[in-house]
Amino acid sequence: MSFIQVQATSDFSFHNLPYGVFSTADNPKRRIGVAIGDQILDLSVIMSLFQGPVLSKHQDVFAQPTLNAFMALGYEAWRESRRTLQVLLSANESTLRDDVSLRSRAFVSQSAAIMHLPADIGDYTDFYSSRDHATNVGTMFRGKENALMPNWLRLPVGYHGRASSVIVSGTPIRRPSGQMRPDQTKPPVFGPSKQLDIELEMAFFVGGGNQLGEPIPIEKAHEHIFGMVLMNDWSARDIQSWEYVPLGPFLGKNFGTTISPWVVPMEALLPFAESNVIQDPEPLPYLQHQDPYTFNINLFVSLKGQGNAEPATICKSNFKYMYWTMKQQLAHHTVNGCNIRPGDLLASGTISGPDPESFGSMLELSWRGTKSIDMGGGDTRTFLKDGDEVTITGYCEGNGYRVGFGPCMGTILPALQH
Repeated sequence: MSFIQVQATSDFSFHNLPYGVFSTADNPKRRIGVAIGDQILDLSVIMSLFQGPVLSKHQDVFAQPTLNAFMALGYEAWRESRRTLQVLLSANESTLRDDVSLRSRAFVSQSAAIMHLPADIGDYTDFYSSRDHATNVGTMFRGKENALMPNWLRLPVGYHGRASSVIVSGTPIRRPSGQMRPDQTKPPVFGPSKQLDIELEMAFFVGGGNQLGEPIPIEKAHEHIFGMVLMNDWSARDIQSWEYVPLGPFLGKNFGTTISPWVVPMEALLPFAESNVIQDPEPLPYLQHQDPYTFNINLFVSLKGQGNAEPATICKSNFKYMYWTMKQQLAHHTVNGCNIRPGDLLASGTISGPDPESFGSMLELSWRGTKSIDMGGGDTRTFLKDGDEVTITGYCEGNGYRVGFGPCMGTILPALQH
């Protein structure tokens, strides 16, 4: 398929071609690249080769230090870019393949690259769209009969998160301190969180945008969904459980949110689309769409304790378990006229499946700390310890190839002394 050799188990096959922002030790300038195999194609070097009707007028978007300007060009520009890249990287196209000088400048080994956030993220919204997760958490805190709140099956529930603390994979996470109330008969106490948790999520970047007061109809929502990343939305459960009534998550969530650096375009994921979950009751008309926009993406969470030789896989889940689709999330987000901008990040919420091994948080895996999570070698967890390294991975499985995301990783640092 491509003149670049790609292993069958590589996340970055010719079918993928995700976008990211990277730099190197000998060139600290941040630039846009596309991953293929173990290589990165530097688009700033080859931007003159984008000769299509849209990008021929906007080649400079590939000279920017973020993807925002490219995202802003919209759906047709993204499709045009992908078609151009598929031609340039194909085995029977000589432009890059046979130009030794151009290839030496255009390709960088991934092992030599420093990855950065792919976009300036102006706003970040976190949804709560896994029915299994919402049911599990609701059962823990309210009982089985009241697990789902009355609105949950009617609309994609969400809240606005903190964009400034969204960080790229590999950035350490400092254990947060805050107010907690572990004993309900006593006043709250201040200190480091003792219930630091993961949240297995995915998120999509918005492209295009809309004017204030003009909703994005669900029929057009896909034209504003640029691509997807893996996400770990770290959560301090003890801080959150004390603070969240009545306005929702705050300090228990805004201390850090990790995303993978490569943005997989939606066109690469469309071959893995599946029928949407049957929603009962039927959503209101502005949330209805018949085209499949649920994706079969295998997801894994591994946890490696400080001093442990090997990580333990503690969760195996799948994005197809989501109840509300990304199109529904975006249509709901803007139905009141809220304006979204290129580079805005919209997250799925914790992705849990129907089986215990598919629960996407330690809160569920340990069932609020009442069960031990086995990490092998006699090591167990209920929540995270200092020094723990968490890695989320995910991929779609094709016939002899993968469309994957690369790792989404973070290590826990001890809390600062107050």
